[in-house]
Amino acid sequence: MQTPVYDLTLIQAGNLGLVPGPEIFWMSHFGEWFPLHINVFLVEGEHHVILVNTGPPVAPWAGRDGVYSHMRRLDPDPIVAALTARGLAPTDVDTVILTPLQAYAVGGLAAFSEATVCIARKGWTDLMAPLHFDERRYMAIPDPILNHLVFDVWPQQRLHLLDDEAEIFPGIRTWWAGAHHRSSLAIEVDTPQGTAVITDTVFYRENIERMHLLGIAENLEECRRTYDRIRARSDIVLSPYDPRTRARYPYREENATIEE
Repeated sequence: MQTPVYDLTLIQAGNLGLVPGPEIFWMSHFGEWFPLHINVFLVEGEHHVILVNTGPPVAPWAGRDGVYSHMRRLDPDPIVAALTARGLAPTDVDTVILTPLQAYAVGGLAAFSEATVCIARKGWTDLMAPLHFDERRYMAIPDPILNHLVFDVWPQQRLHLLDDEAEIFPGIRTWWAGAHHRSSLAIEVDTPQGTAVITDTVFYRENIERMHLLGIAENLEECRRTYDRIRARSDIVLSPYDPRTRARYPYREENATIEE
């Protein structure tokens, strides 16, 4: 049987503003600032409509300390616009894969009321039963989104906790990446151009091209192992943050240059 292949579309859902270089490149690029986008990926094929991430909260969002986040969602909603252009509605999305469990990835989740929500089991455990209490949990998942997951998605049996190695559908696989967060995944999608890997462990393409480890990494050894596996298994690497990410970007064929 022929392996199914899927079409991938990148949707810029928002912006994270400028971040200091060492957040992207471990112990490097001090004194430099780089823009980060909030990219969402629409995966279509085999009668499935899948989203990887849902973008930041629709309304400007403040934490419990009253300080507003620097993340911003684009208006009008680009995810709805992309679906509408295909004759689809948010209720046609059958699967949402979240990586990582952070406000910029989960903020628009409630709009996809028919979708199965896929989360790394390790990430969900870390969120719900952490080894050490972290009062900043609301910075990862705002209270309304957590309530939605626990009291709406879970009772409807739409929450799918992913093992370290999982197959969502034939041609779409996930594996636990770690490195950035306990909830960080790598999503492999078979496309006509080869195997694409979507992962939040790569902020800029130079991370993977030069093996320059991620600055905001919870575990550098996990980051190194994840990059080795991505380089060995993928034809296309897609970052949810790099402003230069294109829907089909073969990292082996591009020059590793950072645009000012």
